[in-house]
Amino acid sequence: MFIRAYLRASTEKQDANRAREQLQTFANERGLSVASWYVENESGASLKRPELFRLLNDCQSGDVLLIEQVDRLSRLNEPDWEFLKREISARGVRIVALDLPTSWQSISADETTSRIMTAVNSMLLDMLAAISRKDYTDRRRRQEQGIKKAKTEGLYKGRKEDTKRNDAIVSLLASGLKWNDIQSATGCSRSTLSRLAKRRTEQLQKV
Repeated sequence: MFIRAYLRASTEKQDANRAREQLQTFANERGLSVASWYVENESGASLKRPELFRLLNDCQSGDVLLIEQVDRLSRLNEPDWEFLKREISARGVRIVALDLPTSWQSISADETTSRIMTAVNSMLLDMLAAISRKDYTDRRRRQEQGIKKAKTEGLYKGRKEDTKRNDAIVSLLASGLKWNDIQSATGCSRSTLSRLAKRRTEQLQKV
């Protein structure tokens, strides 16, 4: 049995490693060691999570997928959650979440207890995953309502531009560096790069 820890944050500005110490302590207290860490900054509402699926591909039957909270694993809609559960089940992976104490017993329980707890945890995981999804959709709805209201009142200005980063990107464009290399170096999107390149061209034309 291998313990494989999964750490996730939704954006690059958030610290995906925030719960690493907490997961490590959990394993140490039970005389276990974490064999591998899988860390990524991707939305829990999407199945496009390379590190999560790399973890599953690395797993053998009986391995443990250790997470801080169920919402680190899923804020998925129901069809996507069902797909992910099938992938996990097909590999014989056991989910252990720090916010789901009943899942802790799956690490050291005997066969009978383990089968009972698997059934219990399956139900609880579904419930927590549904709550996580509702929290996600509620926050998105409130955000959209706030933006709509601000636009109506003429107060919405959109996301604040990261001028320091964008100035650096413009400098890289001016140096002749290839777009792919600039994206790799800065993490910017293709659309951002295109917008800044267009802005730079317009500024040069005004000179």
